[in-house]
Amino acid sequence: MKDKLKDKAKHIVEELKREYPDALCSLESENPVELLIATRLSAQCTDARVNIVTRELFARYKTIEDYAVADIAELEAIVRPCGFYKVKAQNIRDMCRMLLSDFGGEVPDNMDDLLKLPGVGRKTANLILGDVYKRPAIVADTHAIRISNLLGLCNSKDPVKVEMQLKSSVEPSEQSDLCHRFVLHGRAVCVARRPKCGVCVLAPYCDYVNQA
Repeated sequence: MKDKLKDKAKHIVEELKREYPDALCSLESENPVELLIATRLSAQCTDARVNIVTRELFARYKTIEDYAVADIAELEAIVRPCGFYKVKAQNIRDMCRMLLSDFGGEVPDNMDDLLKLPGVGRKTANLILGDVYKRPAIVADTHAIRISNLLGLCNSKDPVKVEMQLKSSVEPSEQSDLCHRFVLHGRAVCVARRPKCGVCVLAPYCDYVNQA
């Protein structure tokens, strides 16, 4: 069963690589700190809106030190369109202070230290590990959870369980890019509530399609 799942995952990976050759993160950033901040803002918010907000944010604050001493009211005002702005603004300032005090101004390269940062969970940590440090990492966001369940690669809606199930079936070198491709495919074809199964390249491997 495990080998069959790995074989299925391999076919899915190859189909998505052909469909979406450029597996790029949807969040715009120029360095690890900006990616960390953008990912925190993306919780319960679209990447498109985050990218609009971060253009102003990244122009206003250039360094970790800038965020660490930021006026919280000003920071809140900028990130307000992303929702939950008070918590997010506080997290951003606090995480930058911790980066300076505990990590020498560098974004950590391991899960345990990343999870110490205020507001950082496994999804954010895995994105940093995969995109910044090129480590095997599964970002179990809404797209990855929904699509992997429809395909039959996973059987849980719990992000940690999905992460572990995908890690067991997807080749380590493909994990990070696969999650970006899930996002692209989820927006273009496997759309929530109205999936375009008739034009989906993954239809031959999809449990949802083949049991319908």
